Amino acid sequence: MPAQTQPPQVGRWLWTCRAGFEPHLFEELAWAGMAPRLLGEALVESDSQPGLVPAFARAAWRVVASLPPGTPDVQADAAARAIVSLPGTAPWVLQSFTPDSPRGNTLAAVAEALEAAVRTRLPSERLLDDAARARESGARLVTLCVAPDGVTAVGAVSAREALSLAPGGRRRMRREVESPSRAAMKLEEALDGLAFEPGRGDVCVDLGAAPGGWTQRLVARGAKVVAVDPAKLMPELASNGRVKHIQESAFSYAPEEPADWLFCDMAWRPLEVAQLLAKWGRRGWASHLVANIKLPMKDKNPVLLRVRHTLVEEGGWEGLTVRQLYHDRDEVTVTAHRLR
Repeated sequence: MPAQTQPPQVGRWLWTCRAGFEPHLFEELAWAGMAPRLLGEALVESDSQPGLVPAFARAAWRVVASLPPGTPDVQADAAARAIVSLPGTAPWVLQSFTPDSPRGNTLAAVAEALEAAVRTRLPSERLLDDAARARESGARLVTLCVAPDGVTAVGAVSAREALSLAPGGRRRMRREVESPSRAAMKLEEALDGLAFEPGRGDVCVDLGAAPGGWTQRLVARGAKVVAVDPAKLMPELASNGRVKHIQESAFSYAPEEPADWLFCDMAWRPLEVAQLLAKWGRRGWASHLVANIKLPMKDKNPVLLRVRHTLVEEGGWEGLTVRQLYHDRDEVTVTAHRLR
């Protein structure tokens, strides 16, 4: 890791990740032949690789300007000039972020002030305030990165190609009062990234369900849940008519009939969990998959390669995504589907 944050090079891609996971993101980019370079905490740059979605990347942009140190007005002027010079007439979604690290987070107010100053210098008719509409509007995400050691950069990416529409890839989910664990926010973030999610009447199987964080959020959507776990669920779930609690090991459980969705968030060895999920795919026991894979080991990417192979080649799961989401820690979230 550099002693000081390094400025990114114009024309290259700037990636951000969870602090401490820079080596894993660097390794993914190196394996793809993208000549990565560590810039600082939570920041890596590389050459471009269309279609690549690294597991440990939260967000990425092509760097259009690296701003020299200066007064806030000077930096805002330079950033606005870089944005106005972007080709095309697509609307802009202007955002700012700081690296998600102790030093980076102290710059949040500076980033917000810079974003506000740049916004006043841009034509209002080109600005789209609702990031949720960015993809359908064909907008471009324009991001101001304010990092430690005086590093400030401007990046841009088509919203339809963006890894995340949240500033810096930090998709913060609100924790419901009735949620029994932090795990519920991981599920909410995972479902937020899907084209559709479980709804009323869908049958979901939740492997390793206790105490019920994921089951609770699925029931709130109107789904029927088979919660599989030897441990007890929270009382309000155990008495819910849409929840069937099977007090059995997830590894021995076999459904009576196929489910619409398979969910799994178990603190268990990743390759064994992958083999379990592959069994469900191979036997056609579920159409859609959302699972959390724990990665406590140091060498995470080789394990992820084996997880991907197991799910796709042995399980027949299609459309596989593997991402470390904002609410994930030493883990990644996988999603996939399978036609019966």
